[in-house]
Amino acid sequence: MKFEAILYEKHGPVAKVITNRPRYKNAQSRRMIEEMDQAFAAANADDDVRVIILAAAGDTFSSGHDIGTPEEKEDMRRRPFPKVVRGEYALSRHLFLDTTLRWRDLDKPTIAQVQGLCIFGGWMFAAAMDLIVASEDARFLPALLQYFSIPWDIPLRKAKEAMFRSRFIGAEEAARLGFVNLVVPRDRLESETMALALEIAENDPFTLRMLKWATNAAQDAMGFSHSIRNAHSHYMVQGLDGFTKDKLDGKGFPKVMPGVARALKTPKK
Repeated sequence: MKFEAILYEKHGPVAKVITNRPRYKNAQSRRMIEEMDQAFAAANADDDVRVIILAAAGDTFSSGHDIGTPEEKEDMRRRPFPKVVRGEYALSRHLFLDTTLRWRDLDKPTIAQVQGLCIFGGWMFAAAMDLIVASEDARFLPALLQYFSIPWDIPLRKAKEAMFRSRFIGAEEAARLGFVNLVVPRDRLESETMALALEIAENDPFTLRMLKWATNAAQDAMGFSHSIRNAHSHYMVQGLDGFTKDKLDGKGFPKVMPGVARALKTPKK
């Protein structure tokens, strides 16, 4: 498979899907997401693959959605969605809700390998994986997103506090809250993530599949998938009072989303 915005690698029983837009801090373009979806599907269908790692090239796991790089603007010009509310809804659901739910429900164990900033949409993609290994410098920024798993990812009051304040959650805090499984030095992030993947890959693949299905089913019995789909509507309503309205009015998105700007201004503790 040949990709433009990602890399796809196989290391024995482990497949790696690597976002590859470091120039734009791995902002999530339409092409990137579509290629990720193809790569995840290929790894899921490959009998030789037992574990899938989601990684990112460069110093940033993800700066969130691509809200205006030249490549994204040109791609949207060539392959437009309708320029009305229903088009914005279809775009949002196609790129950020349906895909992320599909990745969450892949048959095989998945691991996010996170370094640097993990902002908004970056949280979504990491959260859709079964496990998260983070480097010591990883910083996670939550918000109301299309795949709104945050109230399920960390304790509810901590989720509200972080979002109300628009503040980053550091790797160690994320581990204490149960969002991150392992925190490792930056220079060992790749090797530690691969070691974990290879350890898991030693298990019987059918057993792993049943374990994952049973665990996801237990979460769904508590309302997870229904909650995620319902929250997407809240995300769209929020956007119609702000950034989506500006886009439909021809003003485009701000260079930096307000919540991100506030978080970046807050000194690290």
